[in-house]
Amino acid sequence: MSNIQEVLPASEFLKKNLGISEIPTEAYLNYGYALLAIAGADGEVSEAELNWLVNHQRMAGAPEEVIEKYKTFEYKNADLEALLAKVSVDVSTWSKSRSLLYHAIQMARADEDYSTEEQKAVKKAAKLLKVEDDIALALNRLVETEEAITALRKALLQTEVLA
Repeated sequence: MSNIQEVLPASEFLKKNLGISEIPTEAYLNYGYALLAIAGADGEVSEAELNWLVNHQRMAGAPEEVIEKYKTFEYKNADLEALLAKVSVDVSTWSKSRSLLYHAIQMARADEDYSTEEQKAVKKAAKLLKVEDDIALALNRLVETEEAITALRKALLQTEVLA
């Protein structure tokens, strides 16, 4: 693997959505590992959840060698706090905690089975990340709203029709 301390230019997605212009390889790696630890709290990272992570991290600009490491990461015994300590970007106002929680919710819901264990892990992660309860609830509602808007768009553009 290339130098884990190497700082890479951010993807257009990160620039547009978060204002991030560069990110260390180590941050990509550990952000993905943290997501795996949360989504895998029910004992398994489903294929849909892993696919969500791979696609999201590609869109974010993670190197392929980092993405390959996600597939073999032992998430069941991961230390979330230690992983988070290794995630940093070039924007001091970026909320690592809120972003991670938001993405963890999206990933955990990717298999359409947001299990009780995953919800508990998200809640535990919110506490560990010091995300207030009202913000954690709002992030959950945001993901639900985005899913509803996607379904509405599909219906309006006739890419999804009633059976």
